[in-house]
Amino acid sequence: MRTKAVAAAALLALALTGCGAEIAPSGDGATASAHYPVTVRNCGTELTFRQKPARTVTNDVGITELMLALGLEDRMAGYVMPDDKGDVEKVAWKDGYQRTTWLSKKQITKEIALEAKADLVFAGWHYGFDDASGVTPQALADLGVASYVLSESCRSGKGPERGVMAPLDALYTDLANLGEIFDVRDRADKLIAEFKTQVAAVPEPAYRPGVFLYDSGEDKPFTSGKFAAPEEIISKAGGRNVTGDVADSWTTVGWESVVQRDPEVIVINNYGTPDAEAKRKFLKTFPPLAGVSAVRNDRIFVLDYVDLVESPRNPAAITALAAYLRTVPAR
Repeated sequence: MRTKAVAAAALLALALTGCGAEIAPSGDGATASAHYPVTVRNCGTELTFRQKPARTVTNDVGITELMLALGLEDRMAGYVMPDDKGDVEKVAWKDGYQRTTWLSKKQITKEIALEAKADLVFAGWHYGFDDASGVTPQALADLGVASYVLSESCRSGKGPERGVMAPLDALYTDLANLGEIFDVRDRADKLIAEFKTQVAAVPEPAYRPGVFLYDSGEDKPFTSGKFAAPEEIISKAGGRNVTGDVADSWTTVGWESVVQRDPEVIVINNYGTPDAEAKRKFLKTFPPLAGVSAVRNDRIFVLDYVDLVESPRNPAAITALAAYLRTVPAR
């Protein structure tokens, strides 16, 4: 780790207080407004900001787009994300990507945050924060860098499981908190209202088909429990998440449980390698799934990764999936 980078981080002067953290001025010359200090609750911890962060670094596409959807690219030092998790040209805030810096196409590191002179890192558990890599809110605090944790990824406190609130509540919570942190609560409230209206406009279904979210894995499938975004994407679209009883966010289950629950639709999470077409081919040719309704009837629907993690694309994903589910006949 370079000496200059560590020295730059020291200038950020993060002071830890009581049950949370107080975010000190970043040294960029900005003056505090009457809005500050402001305190938000994030994954059970109170964070107090004495002024608006000026050099935020985000990790992953959904997290980055929460900032861009609020027009906060001018408060970003840059973002970290692979280039295979969703077409950035599809979104209304696509120009925001051009107004900030793509720092890395790999995972965030402490070095990246320090090189960017970050005063805030916005990431999540398994969305950049990870004990194994050493990139954690506490490790960043030790370097003078504040953190905000994606609410979808909050640890439950019962082990490695994640999730403490319904997925759309997590989305609205983060938008509201970012609105407070960056003094754009009017923008956040407007966006939340628009999203709630869009979700409420989906008709109540006469029949709810069972839906299995397939992310990856051949020996055992990686899927969504009750606290990851697909749970409410599926339920608000008029379906029933067949693994919605699993008290975790993204998690692994057994193929036996999928076969037992006999989903009528499979939603593929499209990103990386293998691509969606290769995943479809695997599902269609995997012998244990031959008798599953979704496979027999070729009812396989594809959404992009960014649609299926907490992001401002979730409401549009609900609308798209709802249109598909309305074509599924009742058993």
